[in-house]
Amino acid sequence: MKRLFSFLLVSALVLGLAFPAAAAAPDVPENAARSYVLMESETGEVLSERNAHTAYPPASVTKIMTMLLVAEAVDGGQYALDDKVTASEYASSMGGSQIWLEPGEVFPVSELLKTVAVVSANDSAVALAEFTSGSEAAFVEAMNAKASYLGMTDTHFENCTGLPAEGHVTSAYDIALMSRELMKHEWITDYTTVWMDSIREGTSELTNTNRLIRTYPGATGLKTGFTNEAKYCLSATATRNGLSLVACVMGGETSALRFEAAKVLLDYGFANYEMADLLENDGAFPESLPVVNGESDRVGLDVTDLGRVLVLKSARKELRYAFDLPEKLAAPLREGEPVGMFYIYQGKKLLSSAPILATESVKGQSYMDVLRMLLGKLSFGK
Repeated sequence: MKRLFSFLLVSALVLGLAFPAAAAAPDVPENAARSYVLMESETGEVLSERNAHTAYPPASVTKIMTMLLVAEAVDGGQYALDDKVTASEYASSMGGSQIWLEPGEVFPVSELLKTVAVVSANDSAVALAEFTSGSEAAFVEAMNAKASYLGMTDTHFENCTGLPAEGHVTSAYDIALMSRELMKHEWITDYTTVWMDSIREGTSELTNTNRLIRTYPGATGLKTGFTNEAKYCLSATATRNGLSLVACVMGGETSALRFEAAKVLLDYGFANYEMADLLENDGAFPESLPVVNGESDRVGLDVTDLGRVLVLKSARKELRYAFDLPEKLAAPLREGEPVGMFYIYQGKKLLSSAPILATESVKGQSYMDVLRMLLGKLSFGK
């Protein structure tokens, strides 16, 4: 079936344009991040990176995956945030950052989750792991399975805390993947945005290790980490004007440098990109097409599920539409049946595509319909 010339014309215009000019890369010194990734959360598009897939020890940034599995257990109905967790002797024995759990001490899931998010408590992380999977070892198996499911090919976990262990590694890109996944559980920000709080009826105070929560506009989380081997690591998330970003920094020489690196990355993203809402049909393709051999002679057209696309602000005017449709359609047609494709480009870059659908059903002509039509023509000929 012949295609409409409109598609070829629009496509020719699109392909004749240059790629949108990329913004100058953010200035992140090597000593601030031996690797980093800036990712847009909704689409997963990487906006800037360095050594994105090089595997390093992640320190307590590991706990993003720990919190993700806990969030999934809560949302999946395995347990509730107010369910009580009893600390084991093993959980209480964890070193590093902790809230000094005593064996047999009882906390609700919500309180332990808060201490993981805010002060990176290793003992709380292990207590939650045991409560979720029966043992830390079983929980770590689930962590690695989830990492595989998310496409985290640079990652292997040996524990749920990030305490030093041979072979416990991940990459900046993989951290961005699990950070993005965790933030889909919107209620997690009830914990990741806490700056100061307390537990044990106010006797144990908590201050967030992620200072961007207090200093960076739009910050929503997420997790710091440090060991001598990993150096200073950070996954920082923020949202402004409907654009959500995650900046993952690994191997900073100092705590201040990692925070500055994350800030530079987030500033770069918010300054140069935006999420654009797209109209379903802004005159970009015909509202209907002719139908042959049908009870109706035309059928309406529409496109759905375009959603939002990530665009470079400086090239916003280069947004172009194209479509691929036949000149006519043959009955029968079902409502919602794909009959063509709609495309959105920025310069040469394809941003989004979606099927063009028939807005109604059109039955094919029956034998009697055809006979009546022929008889009508014969009568008209007399």
